[in-house]
Amino acid sequence: MDNSDNENIKFDCFRGCAVVDGPDGTPECTYRQGCCKLEVYDYLKGIPSEQCRDLFEVRFKNTRKGIYRNTSGQSIKTGDLVIVEAQTGHDLGIVTLEGPLILRQMKAKEIDPETTELKRIYRKARPFDISRWQEAIAREQDTMIRAREIAADLGLEMKIGDVEFQGDGTKAIFYYIADGRVDFRQLIKDFAEEFHIRIEMKQIGARQEAGLIGGLGVCGRELCCANYITTFKSITTGAARIQDLSLNPQKLAGQCGKLKCCLNYEVDNYNDARSRLPRVVEPLEFEDGPAWLVKTDILREILYFSYEKGSLTNVYPLSAEEVKEILEMNRDGIKPESLKNDSLAPAPEFISAVGDDSISRFDEVKRNRKKKRRKKNAQ
Repeated sequence: MDNSDNENIKFDCFRGCAVVDGPDGTPECTYRQGCCKLEVYDYLKGIPSEQCRDLFEVRFKNTRKGIYRNTSGQSIKTGDLVIVEAQTGHDLGIVTLEGPLILRQMKAKEIDPETTELKRIYRKARPFDISRWQEAIAREQDTMIRAREIAADLGLEMKIGDVEFQGDGTKAIFYYIADGRVDFRQLIKDFAEEFHIRIEMKQIGARQEAGLIGGLGVCGRELCCANYITTFKSITTGAARIQDLSLNPQKLAGQCGKLKCCLNYEVDNYNDARSRLPRVVEPLEFEDGPAWLVKTDILREILYFSYEKGSLTNVYPLSAEEVKEILEMNRDGIKPESLKNDSLAPAPEFISAVGDDSISRFDEVKRNRKKKRRKKNAQ
């Protein structure tokens, strides 16, 4: 494929496909595996199973996908574009999973294949279906902008974050964000008159909106909500306190304005490490005076004490086991000799990003060059 072909390809990462115009002008779509966070690695690929022979996972836009039953009689495989049953009309999606792993996906979603009535796959998509689908997709951006203008004119406190057209172009899902209850009666009437389609309003949260938009986090990597998170758990400032993080809203908040999802990643490790640390409420008593707890390294299980309350100068490290022993001695009325016999905690060492060289070495080079120029001028 030459460069001109690459320029004609349109990558639709919201649906996980690539679109290119065919020789006769009709669009050709191909499934791009791993293009989205909803992609599932099929480690049971090639293993036949009669129980799930007609079951397929079909993916649509963003985080919407479902399990469908093939009633067309056609041979369908992963990557095929198919026409499926919808609540009204029909929709077009991409088959993303087949085989025994379907049963695991259904179990995770609490779907019983014996009792649940699954929607049907009518047939494979034809070129006309794909063309109509692409025409509907091309309307989504303009529809979203116009929908925001209509909502603003009505004075509704809501934000429309995305629009998804159904494959036949007769219905659209409007994803919106709102803090309170919104009266949609007039809004839906205006949308129907403006766009001449059936309307469905679906509320999403701020984290889901950030996942739809995407972006990079302060860690330099793609946002977790845009990469792989599909279910969002509640996050509190308690997770930051457990990890001894600074309670700075600007540092703890993500691009969605909520607390970062990654605050929950290491909470269990910190809780486990904290369970092995002694609880120090009062200062440790020594013969030369009380020593106050000023800092705790939770993961290394080291506690730092100082003879000056709240001071980080002259800090002495003690392991969790040593602190437990000293606490037991204090309860028995015994005071250890002194902490000063132990070595002070080493000061943190900072290394520049360019290595161990001095950052002022560039200035020395400049001075040397000036001296050489002066010698040449003197000669």
